[in-house]
Amino acid sequence: MSNQKYTREEALAFHLEPTPGKWEVQATVPMTTQRDLSLAYSPGVAVPCEEIAQNPELAYDYTNKGNLVAVISNGTAVLGLGNLGALGSKPVMEGKSVLFKRFADVNSIDIELDTEDPDAFINAVKLMGPTFGGINLEDIKAPECFIIEQTLKEQMDIPVFHDDQHGTAVICAAGLINALHLSSKNIEDVKIVLNGAGAAGIACLELLKAMGARHDNCIMCDTKGVIFQGRTEGMNQWKSAHAANTPARSLEEAMVDCDVFLGVSAKGAVTQDMVKSMADNPVIFAMANPDPEITPEDAHAVRPDAIVATGRSDYPNQVNNVLGFPYLFRGALDIHARAINDEMKIACAEALAELAREDVPDEVALAYGKNLSFGRDYIIPTPFDPRLIHRIPTAVARAGMNTGVARRPIIDMDAYELSLKSRMDPTASILRGINARARAAQARMIFAEGDDPRVLRAAVMYQRSGLGTALVVGREADVKAKLEAAGLEDAYREIEVVNAANTRYLETYKAFLYDRLQREGHDRQDIHRLATRDRHVFAALMLAHGHGDGLITGATRKSAHVMQRINHVFDADAKHGAAGITALLHKGRIVLIGDTLVHEWPDEHDMANIAERAAGVARHLGLEPRVAFVSFSTFGYPVSERAAKMHIAPQVLDQRGVSFEYEGEMTVDVALNARAMEAYPFSRLSGPANILIVPARHSASISVKLMQEMAGATVIGPILAGVDKSIQICSSVSTANDILNMAVLAACKVG
Repeated sequence: MSNQKYTREEALAFHLEPTPGKWEVQATVPMTTQRDLSLAYSPGVAVPCEEIAQNPELAYDYTNKGNLVAVISNGTAVLGLGNLGALGSKPVMEGKSVLFKRFADVNSIDIELDTEDPDAFINAVKLMGPTFGGINLEDIKAPECFIIEQTLKEQMDIPVFHDDQHGTAVICAAGLINALHLSSKNIEDVKIVLNGAGAAGIACLELLKAMGARHDNCIMCDTKGVIFQGRTEGMNQWKSAHAANTPARSLEEAMVDCDVFLGVSAKGAVTQDMVKSMADNPVIFAMANPDPEITPEDAHAVRPDAIVATGRSDYPNQVNNVLGFPYLFRGALDIHARAINDEMKIACAEALAELAREDVPDEVALAYGKNLSFGRDYIIPTPFDPRLIHRIPTAVARAGMNTGVARRPIIDMDAYELSLKSRMDPTASILRGINARARAAQARMIFAEGDDPRVLRAAVMYQRSGLGTALVVGREADVKAKLEAAGLEDAYREIEVVNAANTRYLETYKAFLYDRLQREGHDRQDIHRLATRDRHVFAALMLAHGHGDGLITGATRKSAHVMQRINHVFDADAKHGAAGITALLHKGRIVLIGDTLVHEWPDEHDMANIAERAAGVARHLGLEPRVAFVSFSTFGYPVSERAAKMHIAPQVLDQRGVSFEYEGEMTVDVALNARAMEAYPFSRLSGPANILIVPARHSASISVKLMQEMAGATVIGPILAGVDKSIQICSSVSTANDILNMAVLAACKVG
């Protein structure tokens, strides 16, 4: 659960744009020529079909089965919203599929089954078994979810996992391992009280008992009180299995002297008096969403010695299922598992607990804006810890192999761990770190083009995301009308609208501008018009006088026009060392290209300057710079006058003694491809380049737009580097999200 604000309109727009839904299918093989089509379909496809018919295990080699999970629901228990039906659950299931891909590189398809009949549901899933390597059941109400999962586990030879049950249980177990470690208690000895006898609660207690918790020490409660031996009201076979021999009849009575409280129930179910009655160093996992059974503040007010976890991201110790299910399936798929058993779930929990006890990487601390270390407020790893992808699946795979559910055991575990590391998308951690730094900076961001709906949406998102204060340049009535048209009328009271008519600094701005431009053909009337009628100039004047911390512009005019206006106020041109650096994000890689904004035809000294600016941007993004000066030639061949400056520019950097790697001139494939670079063992680059310095602005622009249009690369920039203040210029085709990204960069002073 996030504490960020958003409107219904924003949520709907996120799922609508740029295309409806949250994922699409892409081919992994060439599909351009007739030969490609013949191999992909008829007649070439007959060959793997025959091989699989002879040996079904080869489906893992010749199809996507081995990395494909189905997320399946009938929508009878959707995210605490109740029975929304199969179609109503589809946005959630699509989201789950996206999480599989994002966190563990598992391909996933969402399937919504329009039935509440457990037998029909079971039959449908069973018949789809040959398609998938695993089944993730989701948002199915109890008790049907128990029947469905158990039957499918018995009848299918691939992992079947109901995440609402076991996902919560695994993360809860991981946190409890560390909480008991800090409390110097053993799981065999502690008294555990669980409130909420639904799918997640029952699974939590079952897993803890499998890990050593004693049945006699565990009390389960539901809305009718304690589930005790002999109770008949509101019982079923799953509750009965956990009925306790206890005189306690209410949650309040059960909590007396208990060591651990686990809540998967409802807001406010636990009172401060209940917490007071617990044993020394109590452990409280109040996991109800969106609001916990008791808040950490209320628990700590009466028991400072308590260790508290919740399901929310705005409190420490979040019990978040995304720490479990992607990596459980990753490990299970990689051994072609027949099932996900208790041993694999326990291995996952133990690996998570161990990870939390280790030193936290710098990039995690950067992403969260604070130092994290093992202790009462950090007993569970954060979802963005980059070690999760290679530590958790490895533990799961080992447990699967040790318990005999692996069809194809992994022989070289070290090589397997290395392969898992390569699945991590480095761009995600970079963007997280930037967002965290922006949130810490709380910059007052000037959005110059307040007459554009995209800019207004970005400004509202900036403020509502807790990144800082949005200052929108525009006319009040116009801004208000456009916000209302966008369904954001409430936002008008949140953002600050500024213009020449409502500022008390106009005369100061005009005097400053006249000082700069009086010898460049501008009289006082020109200055008045620029300061009062040109929003780019007015916004730049605000920034120059410290009436904002960063400036976002360019969404409505060509960058050349915007740069001309900004140069009326700032020295943002080539002769003063400015440069435009654009970041391309594509298939888990990030490459910076310069100069895309300022230098029309740079010489070798300009190119060295651009390289230094780009290296500075790279370091702001958390990258260690590796610069390649690129051309159509590599190290002098073929010989060309046009490539000469690219050959000389590295020599200029040699003389400057810069502190980053650089090399050139070389073709783009040599710069970016480690195998191609092997032909040049003398190269000074330790790996593929992440900064490309191109010969001219036109070639930079062509490269960026070609990657954007043909390859679908995400473009961030151009980032204006080398200017005293933080200014970012958007593209005229930017979406609201693109503009927001530029505001985040400006807040971090990247450049």
